[in-house]
This record gives sequence, structure tokens and C-alpha cells, in this order.
Amino acid sequence: MNRRLSVAGVWALAAVALFAGVAHASSHREAPGITKMPKVDGTDFYLFNSYEAGRSGYVTLIANYVPLQDAYGGPNFFALDPDALYRIHVDNTGDGVEDITFQFRVNQTLRDIKVPVGSKMVSIPLLNAGQITGPGQAVQNVEESYTLAVVRGALDSPSRTVHYATNAASGSTRFGKPIDNIGQKSIPNYAAYANQFIATIAIPGCSGTGRVFVGQRKDPFAVNLGETFDLVNIGNPLGPRDAEPNTLDDKNVTSFILEVPANCLTAGSGKTIGAWTTAALPRNRVLQEAPNFRNADQGGDYVQVSRLGAPLVNEVVIGLKDKNKFNGSKPSQDGQFADYVTNPTLPALLEILYGAAGVRAPTNFPRTDLVAAFLTGVTGLNQFGGPSEMLRLNTSIPAVAPLNQSNLGLLGGDNAGFPNGRRPGDDVVDIELRVAMGVVCHAFPGVYCSPSDAPSGNLPFTDGALQDVSQFDAGFPYLKAPLPGSPNGPNGVH
Repeated sequence: MNRRLSVAGVWALAAVALFAGVAHASSHREAPGITKMPKVDGTDFYLFNSYEAGRSGYVTLIANYVPLQDAYGGPNFFALDPDALYRIHVDNTGDGVEDITFQFRVNQTLRDIKVPVGSKMVSIPLLNAGQITGPGQAVQNVEESYTLAVVRGALDSPSRTVHYATNAASGSTRFGKPIDNIGQKSIPNYAAYANQFIATIAIPGCSGTGRVFVGQRKDPFAVNLGETFDLVNIGNPLGPRDAEPNTLDDKNVTSFILEVPANCLTAGSGKTIGAWTTAALPRNRVLQEAPNFRNADQGGDYVQVSRLGAPLVNEVVIGLKDKNKFNGSKPSQDGQFADYVTNPTLPALLEILYGAAGVRAPTNFPRTDLVAAFLTGVTGLNQFGGPSEMLRLNTSIPAVAPLNQSNLGLLGGDNAGFPNGRRPGDDVVDIELRVAMGVVCHAFPGVYCSPSDAPSGNLPFTDGALQDVSQFDAGFPYLKAPLPGSPNGPNGVH
């Protein structure tokens, strides 16, 4: 562990981890309202100093949407919403208001492939009429593309500016998105196919170039999801860490993956940033009585319907009555949710569920330790502004190579890991479970609490589903290619 961190700083770190996701599942179907709009449901957000070899000085931001995709979910699979705005916000002044927003807008083009049937040409019902090996092929019936706007200033400010990122090779402002992984007969080598859609980009107002990719990926989150939400029905919540199934192991998601020079995100001499994701939809929707390919007419101003910063907050920290409100709120408004931090319910629920086995929740109320960490970040690591809930990243802390990363992040002695941002391999569930039950009261007694405040704080809680950097690629876009919709090889053989 970084010896420069004070005891108070390490305790604040643990407190951040507790609030940032005192829980057992990432953001999949986390609020009643968003279950009606899965195309704009944010599932996970990652923010980290790029650890690909040769990419020092870059920051990677990954925003995942459209949860629980079954790979075989045809014939339309999992296209994005062309009426939505998918956004990654960056605050570099600490006021919980975006200073830079990367705004993605998707477009769908129907080629309307027809085949001869008798004397007529008839439209096919499928997304493809043959094998796909690259962009723009005539056998692909529907193509998705997107633009990437760079908005500087608060979104509701009349002085904000909007410019568009361009492909550094072609100068185009429009980028292609690969079709979902239908199966190996349709797309024989999906990884090679999808890599053709990685683009080097020029970012307005930024020196140097970045990279972008938008497309389907294997769901990167590992959690024992079903048993967790069955009242934490885990065989052994004290370990080992790899004894339970990862329920999401057979699911895909859709990812917006962006790599940006760190100095394009920071402000002045400050090296720490905060970031979060949202999705917004037009306020008005009118269903058509005789719908065409688009199905509905939408208009009006845009309304935020999804929000995600640190993992797990809306699932198990925010009360059910306020989950939709959280999804529609901004980090600068997070004081309204303070009670969920000062008096968190998850430890109490774990005591109810496992009290017969001797599990006891921490008793230091109000949880002023959590309030301090939630509002400001970690002293000596990534303290930055507040009050606001968002992932915070100190861009000056060097990335750690994959072989040297600890999946327990800072609690494992790795300053480049969660809650200093979040990398794909950080096991946030296990980190947060242990902190929720008061591990820091034992490790650093007397700072904000004592061991007597957390009778179960020294137990190695786990959900049993292991998350580790070895489950990912070592470079951009980091997340693995999606699972194919068909288990058969290109010749119809398992």
C-alpha cells in the first residue's frame, strides 16, 4: 500500500468503497423506470489510466449499456436507440457539474435487402443475407453508425460549445459500429471483424489523438447475481472467492469505449477528475398507428433517464422509492440522498439474514466516515470536490501492468485500482462487502470507528464469483469480443 497515504486517508478510501457500492450486483435493471427502457440502461462504468503497453498518459473510459443480452437474441439482436443520447461526463473542477461531455448519437440505416421469390422481389426478415467480414458490405441489412460530439461546459449552459470528433485517417465525423455477434457462419472471425471498427480520432480542443470503439462485448462484470438477490442465498459468504458461478458469464452488453489523452480531461494543474455516464431520451413519444421502421415519432427536449458513476449505488444504497429520482439527478444534487449514506441499510440486512450465524452490522451512526468520503474522495489519493457521487481518478498515478494488478484495488496495495477509478479486473463486489461490514474499524481503529463498532468487520466476505484482470485483454478495447449467438462453427458443427 502507498505509504504516503495517511491512516485517515486509507479509512476514507474504505468508506468510499462502501458507499460506492455496498452491494452484490452491478447496474443491471437497477430502477423500476429503466426496466421499461433497456436500450438506455447503463450497466457499468470504468475509468482508469490506460495500462496497455505504450499508452502511458492516456485515460480509458468505458460505458456499458443494454444489460443481460442473450447472445442468441435474434432476429433483431440488440441495436441501440437512435433517439437516445448516450453520454460520458467529466468534471475537472470538483463542483459535480460536467465540464466536458462525450455525447454519442447512433443512426440506423436499413438497406432493405430483397430476394426474388417467383416473379417478385421480397424484403428479407433477417439482419444479413450472407457472410459479413468487414464494414459496409451489401449483405448486411441494417447498419449502425454514430457521431461523437464533444460538449464543453455544463449541458444546460447557453455558453456551452459543441464540436465533433473526427476520424484521424478520413476526416469523417461518422463512425461505424459492428453488427452484433450473430454466429460463426455469419461472421467467421468476430474479433478480427470488430477490430476494424476501432478508430483513431482527433478530439476538438485537444492536442494529440485518441481512440474510440462502440459495439457489442462480453459482459465484463462478474457476480453471483441470482443467489445474491435471493436474500444473499450464497453457500459460503466467507469464501473461497471462486466457488460460486458468475451468473453474467453467458451475457453480452454494448460498450462505448473511449481513450483520451489525460491532459485533455484535466484542468490547469489539477490531475484528478470525476466522471459518470447518463442516457437521455426525447420528452415526447407518439406511437404511430401504421408504424414504419422507426415505429414512433419523438420530439421535445431531452430528459435524463439513466445515470451511473461508481458501481452498485442505485441497486443497494438508494432506497426503492428514490431509484428513479437518482437516475434523473445530477451529481451536484446528491445531498438529497444523504440519509442513505449516513444510515446505510445493506449492513443491517446482512445482519438480519446471517444474524443466526453471528454476523453483526457496524453500529457507528450516523456514518460520518461515509459522508466525508462520499463528498470528497480520498485524502492523499483522489480527493476532489463534492458533494457528488461519481468515479474519481487521479490521472497522475501510473497505471499498473496487468500481471501486477491486485483485484482488490487499493485494499490490495494497488493505488491504481478501485476506488481510484475502476478497472475491468477490480473485484468491486468483494471490496465493498468487506468494507460495508467494517473491515477498516479493525485495520485502523480509532480514526472514525473502533473494532467494537464492527463485530464482523474482520471477516473475508465474498460473493464467490471471482473478478480478475486475466479475464480481459491487455489493450484497447480491453473487453473481450461478445459471445456468438450460435454455438456451431462456420460449418454447422459444435
